Amino acid sequence: MPQIYDIFDNILILIRPASIIDILIVAFVVYKMIGWIRYTQAEQVAKGIVFLLLATQISDWFGLHAVNFLLRNIMTVGLIALIIVFQPEMRRALEHIGRTSFFRTKYVQDIKETKKIIDETIEAISEMSNAKVGALIVMEKDTGLDDIITTGTYLEAQVTSELLLNIFTPNTPLHDGAVIIRISENKLKAASCLLPLTENKNVSKTLGTRHRAGLGMSENSDAIVIIVSEESGVISYASAGRLYRYLDIKSMTEFLNEEFLPKEETPKKFKFWGNNNCE
Repeated sequence: MPQIYDIFDNILILIRPASIIDILIVAFVVYKMIGWIRYTQAEQVAKGIVFLLLATQISDWFGLHAVNFLLRNIMTVGLIALIIVFQPEMRRALEHIGRTSFFRTKYVQDIKETKKIIDETIEAISEMSNAKVGALIVMEKDTGLDDIITTGTYLEAQVTSELLLNIFTPNTPLHDGAVIIRISENKLKAASCLLPLTENKNVSKTLGTRHRAGLGMSENSDAIVIIVSEESGVISYASAGRLYRYLDIKSMTEFLNEEFLPKEETPKKFKFWGNNNCE
């Protein structure tokens, strides 16, 4: 028994606060990486890499020198392949870090103009939903979408319901693709833009290209993508890699207001002795 206590004492001596912090940071990073690659093609690649690492270690334990030499060289070359294969996930992770409040670029928001953009957009999607006109509207947040804007027709126009309706009218030059709205500038930047399709293999096969493009855009940025189905007129939106369908105008309006308008700060209440509150 004293020997067991001595072992535990030695372990406790070795465990320092810095070691605990170090382990927690590594565990958090691994957890986040698993979340980023989940449900993507990189998930299967990651499983293959884990298998190769285990096989390399096992071959070393059993003295399989030829196998161990082969696996080690494969892993060395694999580091370069890893960067290529995981490029979309690495880019997504770096963009996620760049969207934190520490790196976020501050701009003076014109609340009145933002509210007008939301109202004009809601009016347009309401009419398009009733008329079963397909639409794909990307509302930019912190991630810049200049690379997407360059794929379409540059407009730099005021956001109005009439303009949106005209753009998405069938058989017009700009109705294919998406429009990009930059909230920070209160402008409709471009139309007929090409969006990346989703990499999620679990998406329902009943969804068309418009929904897959909207979902893909939300996977690659923090933008809010509004989709109106051409077949059914159903209103949906994609955010953070998830698709929300069958929305009505009221819930869509509430969501956009919550996403793009500043939150009203409730005054703090300080409670003194008794039942009186002082604001």
